[in-house]
Amino acid sequence: MNLCRECYGIIGEGVVAEKCEACCNAFDRVEEFAEEIVKKMSEYEFETFNVGSRVWGSLKALQEYLSLKGIEYEIKQRFNTKLARAIEEKTGSKRTLNPDITVLFDLETFTFELQIRPVFIYGRYLKRVRNISQTRWLCGYCNGEGCEVCNFTGKKYVSSVEELIAMPAVRLFKARDAKLHGAGREDVDARMLGTGRPFVLEVIEPRKRFVDLKELEEAINSQKWVAVRDLEYTDAEKVREVKTERHRKTYRAKVVFEEKVERERLIEALESLKGEIRQRTPTRVSHRRADRVRVRRLYDARLIHHTGRVAVVEFEAEAGLYIKELVSGDNGRTRPSLAEKVGVNARVDRLDVIAVS
Repeated sequence: MNLCRECYGIIGEGVVAEKCEACCNAFDRVEEFAEEIVKKMSEYEFETFNVGSRVWGSLKALQEYLSLKGIEYEIKQRFNTKLARAIEEKTGSKRTLNPDITVLFDLETFTFELQIRPVFIYGRYLKRVRNISQTRWLCGYCNGEGCEVCNFTGKKYVSSVEELIAMPAVRLFKARDAKLHGAGREDVDARMLGTGRPFVLEVIEPRKRFVDLKELEEAINSQKWVAVRDLEYTDAEKVREVKTERHRKTYRAKVVFEEKVERERLIEALESLKGEIRQRTPTRVSHRRADRVRVRRLYDARLIHHTGRVAVVEFEAEAGLYIKELVSGDNGRTRPSLAEKVGVNARVDRLDVIAVS
């Protein structure tokens, strides 16, 4: 078999020749490949990179044939090292694990792709208005295509917290997209006030990686529906932390009763409501959530204001407790409930999340 010097050194037999029947002279063209790759990499801000390669087709078949003869033709590691060294020399960047850019080279077709590590930003958001969702919510009738029901927007709601935070980030980072990961979510018709809800924004395929986060914060906060605070760079691990941590939450609810309720009776009901709550999946979300009973804890329930049929109540609860159903009882699916304790039907007319700790 005619081989280049690199492949001859790996295989240990054959004839050193100008044209390599194993790698098709991939090793001899490393500088050429590096030039092309560096040109593409220059479109992105980066400090670190790594190189990987793929073997398939005829090269894979050759590896399997040689393996039957007891010869391990391990081309990838040696090729990756040579290509990485050439890129390092041309860019001054370092090859590392978990890099800003990963070069994936196809040793069968001599093509490559760049995988751009996302930028992750941690912070807290405030949602100042009702009736916008936390994340993009496609129209259920057209699945985002646009129809008369959604006024051809493709969306169920006019906007979302995700879009209002992501759009300035996409512009400043010159990214393909951005995705919001929140520490739980408030109802569409609820506001998120106080110190805000923790979130991580994942900026996808950013061409710029080093943006002043004060500039991003100002860009997001220039509109009135959503605001952010305490932005800082983080990593992918923070997404897992934000999604899995059980945050204690405080809500303020305007509760409307079917008939007038005595203040003392209401205070007693709120006091007795504290503790363990057994809550079957609420009727309003049963079409998209598993139907099961969850046990959650209500830590505190405080009466803030009361006039006749109307009360303003603050609830401090474990993550995952549905406050609207805690008030109404959801036809017996949540027990105990405020309506059950008072003995009068009740509903939440307005709901705000005022703390996520």
